[in-house]
Amino acid sequence: MSQASCVPVLMYHHVSPSAGMITTSPANFEKQIRGLARAGYHSLTGDEFAGFLQGNAVPKRSILITFDDGYLDNYVYAHPILKKYGMHAVLFIITGLIGEGAARAHQGSSAELPSTPAHKEAKALMFSDLKDKVMLRWSEIELMQREGSFEFHSHTHTHERWDLIQSDAISKNTKMTADLADSRRVLKEKLGGVSDHLCWPQGYFDEDYIQLARDAGFKYLYTTDAYGQNIAGHDPAHIYRFAVRNRGFLWLAQRTWLAAHPYWGPLYNQWKLWKRARRKKA
Repeated sequence: MSQASCVPVLMYHHVSPSAGMITTSPANFEKQIRGLARAGYHSLTGDEFAGFLQGNAVPKRSILITFDDGYLDNYVYAHPILKKYGMHAVLFIITGLIGEGAARAHQGSSAELPSTPAHKEAKALMFSDLKDKVMLRWSEIELMQREGSFEFHSHTHTHERWDLIQSDAISKNTKMTADLADSRRVLKEKLGGVSDHLCWPQGYFDEDYIQLARDAGFKYLYTTDAYGQNIAGHDPAHIYRFAVRNRGFLWLAQRTWLAAHPYWGPLYNQWKLWKRARRKKA
């Protein structure tokens, strides 16, 4: 069996018919997942991806599919599609925003589907008393975990940018330490355990945060940086992910191929970083 030298990590947020930013429609998501499955891609678990970074062999066409935050639409639309094609994803949940109650309907069931608002409305609701309208419940998480479509890891407890709220580094670090501890505690209480995978809230991290995460028991730290490659031996404290667009499988196939290619991938990343730096100077 040929082995992967690089594993692209895909980043999703919403799968919903409500169009908007960081949202993939259910139709395009199904095209993407069906295309990956038919093309022979293997969707890794978090443990398999961690093993790859440590030097363990994984199939050549390996990817890691990730979702951030824990929106209800991940259960309503993404879960049944992943299950249908035997694919697996990692979901980083904001533990303080997950609700209680019975599991709601998802696509393919006979019951009426709950509303899944676009990102702008969801963001306004997720930190309010109405967060249950847009966020997952623990019962839904347990069902998704049991049926193998998703596994669940920490995205902190509050999703706060403490660096923007606190006036000094000591206060910022104290708040983040508590945030990480609360997230780990809730995951243990609700799911029976917590992993060493963490996704940074709002993509922000600094050297203090990296050390705090390590001290808390996290090793695999996921960024929103797109322009780098995850290869064996790569620093697990800086995992690259690229955002998936609301496009069909052809776009995703091209982007995934580029992310993993040993020659064209680094060139593409250098070009994109050069363009970004040029824009900042303008």
